[in-house]
Amino acid sequence: MNDTIFYIVSAILSLAVLYGIRLMSKVQTAAKGNQVSALAMLLAVVVTFIRNGSNLGNSLVFIILGLLAGTFISIIVSTRVKMIQMPQLVGLLNGLGGLASAVAAILTVAFQKELGTFERITAGLALGVGALTFSGSLVAAGKLHGKLPQRPIVLPAHKALTAFAALVLLVLIVLFPFTAQSNHYIILAVLSVVGLQFGWLFAIRVGGADMPITISLLNSTSGVAAAIAGMALGDILLVAVGGIVGSSGLLLTQIMCRSMNRKLTAVLFGGSSQPAPVHKAPAAPVAAQPVVEEAAQAEDMPEAAPESVEEATEEAAPAAATVDSLGDWIQEAQSVIVIPGYGMALSQAQEKVKAFTDRLQSQGKTVRFAIHPVAGRMPGHMNVLLAEVDVPYELLCEMDEINADFAATDLVVVIGANDVINPAANTAEGTPIYGMPILDAEKAKHLVICNFDKKPGYAGVDNPLYDPHPDILLLLGDAKDSLDILLSNI
Repeated sequence: MNDTIFYIVSAILSLAVLYGIRLMSKVQTAAKGNQVSALAMLLAVVVTFIRNGSNLGNSLVFIILGLLAGTFISIIVSTRVKMIQMPQLVGLLNGLGGLASAVAAILTVAFQKELGTFERITAGLALGVGALTFSGSLVAAGKLHGKLPQRPIVLPAHKALTAFAALVLLVLIVLFPFTAQSNHYIILAVLSVVGLQFGWLFAIRVGGADMPITISLLNSTSGVAAAIAGMALGDILLVAVGGIVGSSGLLLTQIMCRSMNRKLTAVLFGGSSQPAPVHKAPAAPVAAQPVVEEAAQAEDMPEAAPESVEEATEEAAPAAATVDSLGDWIQEAQSVIVIPGYGMALSQAQEKVKAFTDRLQSQGKTVRFAIHPVAGRMPGHMNVLLAEVDVPYELLCEMDEINADFAATDLVVVIGANDVINPAANTAEGTPIYGMPILDAEKAKHLVICNFDKKPGYAGVDNPLYDPHPDILLLLGDAKDSLDILLSNI
């Protein structure tokens, strides 16, 4: 295959990948978009074989065996991995992409003796970016899978260590072309270690709301690593496809950072996940039991007692809503907003959420879904789960378009979400969610929160909505059981 035909085919396949990504931006066409992009990548592999077949020699057998092994493993994984495990699988795949680019960079230096300055710089850069993508993705996948602590881990001088690792990477990459060939393997080894260290330092301090941002960022770096490796190899098709993946991932990361009121540098170097105590509103000074005790003492203080009891009653903590109120709340509600979260995914309760929605709509009620940008563990997590049970796409509303409607909503039902509705994001300075835009669920007339328990969410910040309130009902336990209670009250 001559260069002209290769360039034309590469352009067509790159456009096909872009078209597939465009289709993936909408739920209705996402599956088709995935198929289009996958087919384009398969054809890219075939084209690469055709173009380089004469140079492969005995390596062709090993390449084919590797492809067959990868295909077999992917089939096994795709049939066994549950939807709830998809975020960690995406993280793992990002890491494998980074590892492939790092290995390609090492092999380029090892087997191509006559490398120019540009090829050496790009090989070193591909190795560094690929290594940090690999280690960072493994840490992210470990956190998501519960194999590593999910809370942010902040070391002494963590920011300084991360910045120092980044600086060392840059210095090594710049110096690499000017070192003697006999020292290349030493530089490559140090680059690998420092790159792995940077990815680890970056990922271990990620927690709470930053995890979906991190997943999209690592997806971007895996594409960037592939594009740079393509430059070192002189493969324009790999450069184009890697650039598409890297740029689309970076755009998604920037969109999510804006939605989350985050700066990308803060996510990278640890400016958004420093844990601190939550500043909760002061509790009522007189609880129910002390009121009884004061009433018992009233016999000795006949004049002061009535005033004390009255003051204690006024200052007593409000009574929490009970399940007895649920039927009336649902019956009276004409507008309902459902807020899905990771707990819905964990319980696989999306089918009952769909049944709940259908039942309400059959009674003429308006039902919509409020989707927070970081609900779940990866971008679009809730959209995927709801699309799985055929919830109409037009019912899914982004935070910006629905937040103003909560104040006029009769009933809000939260299914396994915590951080994305936590008002502490507006007051608890220094916590991982401080400054994060939230869904204003507490402004609704009535609020039902279905969570497994009262423990803080992924960010580890206490939620004041769990305090007793006459218009807030907590349904604790498995989300499916809580939805059964909701369905029984319709």
